[in-house]
Amino acid sequence: MKLLFRQRLFSWLDSYDIYDEEGRTAFTVQGKLAWGHKFVILDPTGREVGMVKEVILTFLPQFELYCNGNYIGRIQKEFSFFRPRYNIECNGWHVEGSFMEWDYTIQQGNQLVATVSKELFHLTDHYSMDIVKPEDALCVLMLVLAIDAEKCSRQ
Repeated sequence: MKLLFRQRLFSWLDSYDIYDEEGRTAFTVQGKLAWGHKFVILDPTGREVGMVKEVILTFLPQFELYCNGNYIGRIQKEFSFFRPRYNIECNGWHVEGSFMEWDYTIQQGNQLVATVSKELFHLTDHYSMDIVKPEDALCVLMLVLAIDAEKCSRQ
């Protein structure tokens, strides 16, 4: 399954549209006012299905993940010198990025869950997400939102 992640050009808060391969809206992401980043994820009918919320006052950036109002885990940036790494307490997944922080792989043990690639030469953030199992799409999207928010906070 392939999803395309596009940040909206003119929005006061971070808002994103997520499309499937046929160009249909798979998810809509609305940024909310809060201490730190907070994203609410809606399905195509407008029903809230997920949320990503930054935990403030931590040594390394950390985000909590919620699915249908229930806490499912968190992602935290790990200390590393050259390649970004994240500790994920959700589904037994692990994320590792490229040196330039544009491409990521998400794995569960030795099994590939998804690959994420940043598309260059756009005015806003654009990512392509290749997800092995369609049922993992929401969790992969939440991880991409958290990683993008962490990167934006550093710049």
